[in-house]
Amino acid sequence: MKNETRTGLLTAVAAYGLWGVLPVFFLLLHPAGAPEIVAWRILFSLVFCLVLLAATRGFPRFREILRDRRLVSTLALAGVVIVVNWTTFIFATVTGHVVEAALGYFMNPIVTVLLGVVVLRERLRSAQWAAVGISIVAVVIIAVGYGQLPWISLLLAFSFGSYGLIKKQVGGRIDALSGLTIETLALAPLAAVTVIILAVLGSQGVGSGVVFGTAGGLQAGATVASGVITAVPLLLFAAAARRLPLSTLGLTQYLTPILQLIVGVAILHEPMTSARWVGFALIWVALVVLSVDAIRTARGSRSDATLSTLVRPSEESPRLGG
Repeated sequence: MKNETRTGLLTAVAAYGLWGVLPVFFLLLHPAGAPEIVAWRILFSLVFCLVLLAATRGFPRFREILRDRRLVSTLALAGVVIVVNWTTFIFATVTGHVVEAALGYFMNPIVTVLLGVVVLRERLRSAQWAAVGISIVAVVIIAVGYGQLPWISLLLAFSFGSYGLIKKQVGGRIDALSGLTIETLALAPLAAVTVIILAVLGSQGVGSGVVFGTAGGLQAGATVASGVITAVPLLLFAAAARRLPLSTLGLTQYLTPILQLIVGVAILHEPMTSARWVGFALIWVALVVLSVDAIRTARGSRSDATLSTLVRPSEESPRLGG
């Protein structure tokens, strides 16, 4: 169990760490714009997933999954939602809004809780309501200081939260590799059309056209590697999720926005106004409230399960004796 937990922590840190430094990687794809980067990311992710399926002999299982039309439709919808997330994140990276992206991923756990209320009709505990309320105040403060709603942050938080909600409907019926393969397969036609449109517009003198293959070997190599960069963290995350309690996994997810914030402020020198600092501070307070509540609830559930296990034999022993 200790080895499993250690492996789970290492894979979780690796996954969230890779997601945290993605802004630096996507800057290598300059001068390509967000639509082209997302299109190539989809196509090369699909190629990488198909290679992995072949290497792991996963095609028989993959073909079985494809026969389940409802499951495939759900995964296709998940693909549409995650492409919104990818496009927003890459736009934030190439336009100097990494700090806003970090705020979005800090907000994600709170948005997930809120979606549970709105979509799944879940009932929140008082601490969860407090966290949601504090987060709303934080967004208002940032919006007032910024002069507009932090739409990048909100779009990232709600798109990723919705993606998680859709994937929850799938449950444990599909592995991470097969799921990502179907999602990218569903998006591949749209990605191919995007590349064609960009090429046609470029030939007519509208926009920069397709940058891939014209901006040097480093840019082309990084574009091809975007498929690997997309798939590997997801596979590491899936490995961690099988080995770690949900509460532990939930706490490690904050590594991603922390690293993104460091990249935005320390490396890319994005401004941090007083309103942003206050807003971030309130979001962190909300996350502490949410995390403490989650840990207490998890401990209480384990205690109840242990007590139930201890009580049950004593209740059943007279029957065994009689």
